[in-house]
Amino acid sequence: MARSRVSIMPSPVLVLTVAVAALVSACTADPEPVQDFCVAAVTNGSADHPSYPGFPCKPASAVVSDDFFFAGLARSGAADAAESPFGSSVTSGNVAAFPGLNTLGVSINRVDLAPGGVNPLHSHPRAAELVHVVAGQMLVGFVSTAGTFYSKVVREGESFVIPRGMVHFQFNTGKEAARAVTVFNSQLPGVVLAAPSLFGADPEIPDAVLSKSFQVDGEIIKLLKSKFRT
Repeated sequence: MARSRVSIMPSPVLVLTVAVAALVSACTADPEPVQDFCVAAVTNGSADHPSYPGFPCKPASAVVSDDFFFAGLARSGAADAAESPFGSSVTSGNVAAFPGLNTLGVSINRVDLAPGGVNPLHSHPRAAELVHVVAGQMLVGFVSTAGTFYSKVVREGESFVIPRGMVHFQFNTGKEAARAVTVFNSQLPGVVLAAPSLFGADPEIPDAVLSKSFQVDGEIIKLLKSKFRT
């Protein structure tokens, strides 16, 4: 007896879902490189206004080996950290300082913390961050969108990862200076410092908005603004 064949057709909803998923995936994926490299042609002022997916390319005939080399993180920031009101110093190795990173989707920073120093609450809207401690120890933590606080005291040789866009910090819990190398999956991760963004914005966020948001007296808001106003 011959078996009847049942033709199973995908539902229109399933087809539409798969199509939309494929389209979204294609739109959000990083562009595939079409050349060996694209060393950034960074000029004064252009570092703040890169074009997608990066800065314009330097002519290949003008590219030299030093374009792929960066010594900026070799300088200790311990002295700067000791003098900083936060007890911290951050040296950036993004595409603005390291042109060879253009279109490669990576960058690197150095964080120096004096004893008791903090790299204050901030976020990186365009990148996740891998913190690798190379000297001393530091408490590293972030807050999720659910309001959950995740943290760990990270010691020399250990690492901690911070998901993209999460508000986070590094705090030196030791008695000696601490140092970390932080790596990002973006050539220009961006940084939003929580306190300066709220209390040092230009033009100012209205006192009434901040007072209501934080449920504190307006005088406290004025005091905080005086600390961050440039």
